[in-house]
Amino acid sequence: MRSIRQLLLTLAILLPTTGPLKAATVNVAVASNFNTTLQRLAVAFRRESGHELRISSASTGKLYAQIVQGAPYDIFLAADADRPQRLALLGLAVANSRFTYAQGQLLLWSPRSEFTDEGSEVLAHGGFRHLAIANPKTAPYGVAAKQTLESLGLWAILKPRLVRGENIGQTFQYVATGAADLGLVSHSQAKTLDNEDGYRWPIPAYLHSPIRQQAILLNRGADKPGAIAFLTFLKTDKAAELIVESGYLTGDDRSR
Repeated sequence: MRSIRQLLLTLAILLPTTGPLKAATVNVAVASNFNTTLQRLAVAFRRESGHELRISSASTGKLYAQIVQGAPYDIFLAADADRPQRLALLGLAVANSRFTYAQGQLLLWSPRSEFTDEGSEVLAHGGFRHLAIANPKTAPYGVAAKQTLESLGLWAILKPRLVRGENIGQTFQYVATGAADLGLVSHSQAKTLDNEDGYRWPIPAYLHSPIRQQAILLNRGADKPGAIAFLTFLKTDKAAELIVESGYLTGDDRSR
């Protein structure tokens, strides 16, 4: 009888730890524009799977460079399709794991309310000193911003007035703090504000190439069930609903 009681006691001690032992921590590198949305997704994913996400956020270009240099990430959520494709070609990621998880939307934004005209008119004739954009060399939203200004015939004219953020997060802060009067930011960033005061002009999609944000499983995560589970979760309707609520369009190939 004593041995049975000891066995039951041992099981009682061990069983509560069984769940956490099965769970894993997944290292995710995410483009700065999607960081807030990923935090929300991480909560939902943890509830469903028990797995935790350890999130590192920066510009897509900076994260890409870190991965090439051996940074220990399992998953890369980029703000473009180019860098994930490059990683697959370099043999640093699982090629057939790449898919579009969201499509970004660009917004001309200012907390100031004196701007009232259509955005193209504001950019061409508005009374502002500085326009913030993400750096086109490192941030896909910066590429889209440059393409927008080129499409409007304003790139050369406005170039002296541009303030470049290292990523779209820093670009948003430049405008929010008054370092720039206006900014070409992510629509998802404006969605996080408590009110809709100020000026907002959604950039027409035809003015720039689509901002297809792609995910890819990196080699370090290829044998990790938690990493694979998160990419599977990212393709679900539940994830898509959170992504749309955050100001993005859904990925164009979630079923892949």
